[in-house]
Amino acid sequence: MEFEAALQEHGLDLRPLGIDTLQVNLGKLCNQACKHCHVDAGPKRTETMSRALIGRCLDILSSYPQIANLDITGGAPELNDNFEYFVGEAKKLGKRVMVRHNLTVTLDPHPASGRSMHHLPRFFSEHQCEVISSLPYFLEHETDGQRGGGVFAKSIESMRRLNALGYGREETGLSLHLVYNPVGAYLPPSQQASERQFKEELEKRHGLYFNSLYVMTNMPINRFRHFLERAELYDDYMDRLVRAFNPGAAGGVMCRSLISVGYDGTLYDCDFNQMLEWRVNHSTPASIWDFDFDRLIRREIVFGPHCFGCAAGSGSSCGGAVVK
Repeated sequence: MEFEAALQEHGLDLRPLGIDTLQVNLGKLCNQACKHCHVDAGPKRTETMSRALIGRCLDILSSYPQIANLDITGGAPELNDNFEYFVGEAKKLGKRVMVRHNLTVTLDPHPASGRSMHHLPRFFSEHQCEVISSLPYFLEHETDGQRGGGVFAKSIESMRRLNALGYGREETGLSLHLVYNPVGAYLPPSQQASERQFKEELEKRHGLYFNSLYVMTNMPINRFRHFLERAELYDDYMDRLVRAFNPGAAGGVMCRSLISVGYDGTLYDCDFNQMLEWRVNHSTPASIWDFDFDRLIRREIVFGPHCFGCAAGSGSSCGGAVVK
């Protein structure tokens, strides 16, 4: 079944509700090469957003106060040489800044320059960044199986450094959210139950704290799709997503309230469309240089089979489950 057909069957017309978030990909360079990564990021990628494009993003944020949130992604976005400048200028504009931080980048040297990244937790704290970090599981075997040997131990140490600065404690205002993707071709479990389990286990085993757990569905694109196809599981996984279609979750998909910006300035409806290089509808200007707020909120969103991942079960967005 096509995603548009599912929407029509349920009488859903998913048009933009507005733009409250600018999600910006600073490049595909990463210190990791995770099996599930829909970005296909890794240490050998060279794509990176220029200072000029970052400046244009800041112009957009300054011009439209209704865009209250800056969601910075990668790769590991901190590896962009202009990352700290971008964060600092966005905070001066009064924006809520979220950083998609993989935890281990703090402990690994920069894969291109070799410089230390140990200062990142302090930088996040000083700029009141909201840190959103992937942790596949609270056990070492499952995490290292998805992200590589030694990743779990580094992630725990990085969380410890963030906690020492007050991250993960409600009273500090320094938010640390974890992201959980299932290891394998499965739909994610209940976000509420998983969050409770993660909090109990991480505190008991390691004395660690975080604010919220975002449970996300693995999207059947790029590296994860290749895994499914090699294992001859792609058709079964897609059938599972289609059967789990939830009209309530579909109505809350993230593309209705954000615009995703690629490292080269191209505009997309979401991060997943960006990785498929499906730019915003061709009748809408598709470059950050031609950003047109009014036309973007009237655009038709570009949907595809992977969108069933966002609308399955409790739904999946950059903020976790859609249906609480």
